[in-house]
Order: sequence, then structure tokens, then C-alpha cells
Amino acid sequence: MANIRDIRRRIRSVKNTRQITKAMKMVSAAKLRRAQERALASRPYAQMLVNVLTSAMDRADVIDPVTGSPKHPLLAVRPENNILLVLVTGDRGLAGAFNSNVLKVVTKFLQFFSDKNVDILAVGRKGRDFLRRRYPVGKAGGPERAGQTQVVGEHLNLLAKVEYESVDEIADRIAKAYVEEQIDSVYVIFNEFKSVIAQRLIAQRILPVQEIGRREVALTEEFSLEQRERMGEAARAAGISLQQPGTTEAEQEAAKFGTAPVDYIYEQPAEELFADILPRYVAMELFQGLLESVAAEHAARMTAMDSATNNANDVIDSLTLTMNRARQAAITKEIIEIVSGAAAL
Repeated sequence: MANIRDIRRRIRSVKNTRQITKAMKMVSAAKLRRAQERALASRPYAQMLVNVLTSAMDRADVIDPVTGSPKHPLLAVRPENNILLVLVTGDRGLAGAFNSNVLKVVTKFLQFFSDKNVDILAVGRKGRDFLRRRYPVGKAGGPERAGQTQVVGEHLNLLAKVEYESVDEIADRIAKAYVEEQIDSVYVIFNEFKSVIAQRLIAQRILPVQEIGRREVALTEEFSLEQRERMGEAARAAGISLQQPGTTEAEQEAAKFGTAPVDYIYEQPAEELFADILPRYVAMELFQGLLESVAAEHAARMTAMDSATNNANDVIDSLTLTMNRARQAAITKEIIEIVSGAAAL
């Protein structure tokens, strides 16, 4: 049995660790609230964008009457021979199984499209490191491929502060590659976040655009009941609501656009307006995916730090019990020695 001094030293060490994990939990809870607010603030704009596109599509000839093919290249559907995959993971660890769960979905996705050419754009350091250990680094749109599955780009520290301008630049390059037929489809793998207990991992196809306003999910992975319960416990302990955010007044106003039985007058022809706004819709889909992934990462880190804090409490209780037993044994030994010495006299 360890001596009392060693046990006390271990207790102090675990208490220091508990202070760190508790502080990280509260920091993640605060960041989670802000991330939820940002995701919620983007919804009215996204709703209005969908309504404007839907209204313009109803008033524009987006299908060629002769060939029957879409006039806009982002609507064109081709056989999926060359696929671009945007993988969204975190840049840091200590987030529980957040990154590993996303990487499991990536593995399933690549197995499903094992006979296709897949270019991967990594958003986040953890995903980049995972992919580089397994697949070669190549150049997008190059004459020769480094492999059937290759890493063509990376964006690190983008999730630390998600800015629409940065996401719009990425979406513009993706749309340009699709228009030039370098790729035939674009998928985004991320953690969909509606509330702390309403999450799932999805692979969403954002190009070609087929149905505006609805996520086209090609692959999904649900969280287990035990994981959702653990997330719920951590959220309640941090004072975070488990309910999904309701519809705001701004969203209600945005939803009314295009529903009235009137004919809208556009300064531009409806076809030009539709062609200009459709790339923004693709950028907005990618932007919302990144915002939700940020919120999900903070929720996972909050849950992991809550579990670490609880485990530290258990370790402290166990060590305290061991220390008390060791101290009692030492006291008993001293009493026996005194009694034995007195009896010997």
C-alpha cells in the first residue's frame, strides 16, 4: 500500500486536473451557446434565399425545351465518376468521439464509392492528418491522379471563426470545378446539429442542385441512446436547453415571401436572377454545415469534459478512502506498538 504522502500528492494532482476539465467544460458551454446563436441567426437569410430561388424558378425557364436539360450548369446531373468530398472535422482534440465518429462515416463513404475517383478537401486538422496517413496528396483537375482517392486541399483553423467570405471563396472554386466538369458531384460530411440531443452525422450532396430547400442526405449515422443521454446530462448541468430553437419572427417573415398569389416584378430577368443566386445557395449550404459542425464540436467537448470531471470526482473519492484506510492502519500500528511496549515493562 502506498504511503499517505504519495496518496495526498495524487489527490492534489487529480484535483488540479478536475479544475482544468471543469473550466474547459464551462468554456465549451459558453462557446456552444454562441455557436447556436450564429446558426440560428443565419436561418432567416437561408430561408429568404430559398424562397427567392423557388420564386425565380417558377417564373424562369430553367429547362431547355428542346433538349430537356437544365440551362444552368449547377443543375446538370451527370454520372458520378469524379466526386469531390468536403470533410469537416475539428482542429483540436479533447472532444470525445467527435472526430472519430466523423472519420468512421468517411470510411463508409469511401467504401461505398470505392469504384469512383474521389477528391477530398479536408476542413480541419484532425481530418487532414487522418487522410494523409492513408491517401496520397494530389492536384485537383490535374492530368494525372496521385491515386483513385486523393487529398486535393486543406483548410485549417477555419472552424475557429467561420466567416462567410472564406466559405464563399471555397464554394466558388467548387462551383467552377463543377461547371468545368472536373467533378461530377460534391458531398459534404459533417455533424448535423439541431440541439444537444438532436444530432446526426450526414453526407449531404450539395451539387448538383436537385431540390432547393431540402438537404439531400446520401449517408447518415445516428447517435446511440446512451450517447444522447450523456449529452443531455452534460447540457443540463451546464444550464443549456435541450429543446430545438423555435421559429423566429424573422424566419416567419422570410417564409412568407413568394407564397402570395401575386406576380413579382424583378429588375433583372428571372433567368439572370436565378443564375446569379444559385451559387450563393450552394455557398450557404456549405456555410450552414460548417456552423452546425462548430456547434456539435463544442457540445462534444462539453460532454467529454463533464465526463472527465465526474471521473476525477470518483478517483478523488477512491483515493481519499484509500488514504483514510492507510492512516487508520498507521494509527492502529502505533497503538499496538505502544501497548506492546507497555506490556513488556
